[in-house]
Amino acid sequence: MPRYDAVGFDLLTALLDTLPLWRSAAGDHELGTKWHAANQRLLRGKPYRAFDDLVHESAQEVGLGRPHATTLLSRWGEAEPWPDTRRALASLGDTPRFIVTNCSQKLGERAAKQAGEFAFVMTAEQAGAYKPDPRPYHAALAVIGLEATRVLFVAGSAHDVGGARHVGMDVYWANRHGVPPPEGAAPLVHAADLGRLAALLDG
Repeated sequence: MPRYDAVGFDLLTALLDTLPLWRSAAGDHELGTKWHAANQRLLRGKPYRAFDDLVHESAQEVGLGRPHATTLLSRWGEAEPWPDTRRALASLGDTPRFIVTNCSQKLGERAAKQAGEFAFVMTAEQAGAYKPDPRPYHAALAVIGLEATRVLFVAGSAHDVGGARHVGMDVYWANRHGVPPPEGAAPLVHAADLGRLAALLDG
């Protein structure tokens, strides 16, 4: 009997390399990184407010103007998958896969097309809250119709590790940016990319 009946994915860190878009829209590498971090602080774990508004607010916070935010949002579907993303997804075979992501429904579905095909895209907008609030994970489990123990979640950020673990899912953490591990939640697998995912599912 397979260990997991479905696999959920963080989209904007685990599957897509989104930071280059922020940096390009900002016109500056360091400023784009600060803008992304400011945006994350505004939304992380909060009740849903329009993602577009938060992009504009975080731009203003770091000294960028409205055109920068408008440019970023218009280019949201251009985020490139990491080099191993499509290979890792192909390794899942027929195992259902889905997305849980911190953005609007429109932007989430647009970005997900860059990575591949998924059963559905659960966004903060649809769930009413931003991860790691438990609502997006619970909403995704309700749609897929499985108990948390039957689902593996592939996290990109440290916050996703805790969020998914706290609702009962095992977590594969693709720590692509080499950030410190979260406190109070340990992933089943901690790796630099998705290279160990297929072996875990085969096991």
